[in-house]
Amino acid sequence: MKTINNFLFLTILLGVIMIACTKKEENNNISDLEKLRNTNNINVQMDSTQAINSITLQKVQDVLDLSTLYLSGNKKTEIDTAIYSKIEKYFQKSDSTTFQGLFKELESLKVKKVKVSNINVFKKINDKDTLDFAKFKVEYIGDKNKSIGNFERSAQYTLVSKATEKNKEFKFYFIKFYSDLLEKDSTSVGVTR
Repeated sequence: MKTINNFLFLTILLGVIMIACTKKEENNNISDLEKLRNTNNINVQMDSTQAINSITLQKVQDVLDLSTLYLSGNKKTEIDTAIYSKIEKYFQKSDSTTFQGLFKELESLKVKKVKVSNINVFKKINDKDTLDFAKFKVEYIGDKNKSIGNFERSAQYTLVSKATEKNKEFKFYFIKFYSDLLEKDSTSVGVTR
């Protein structure tokens, strides 16, 4: 009898604890996923500039994340080789000098993580060609999540058409990354006569 009473008491106690610990879901706390699921496409469409900004931001972040991961290894393992080849796939053409400036900067500052923000894509006309550029800010983070600093960087990219019968698709490639791509404005340096 005593065991049954103890078992009954323990069951009731666990039931009360479970009821007390469960949260009541309020209608005001709808998750972002639920909002997105119930939203019309009209409300979430981006214009082409916003889409290109978003894609470029993601690609820049991917290249920098992979670069810091690659540099944290000893560069001789199969995993390091796989990471390096993954970085190369973000570039239209890559050779031994493609990542030289980027790797040198990340290694010299001992960067462990990078956060990309404030991206701005723009076009520049050079003779008959239209060139696509992105300017962005990077925050370098070192050991113990300590900020090393914020820097403005740039990259040149291209969108290559991979059109199919059903839809138009583009493949994103960087042409130059972390090189001095932007011509200096005469007013920024001062005009000399």
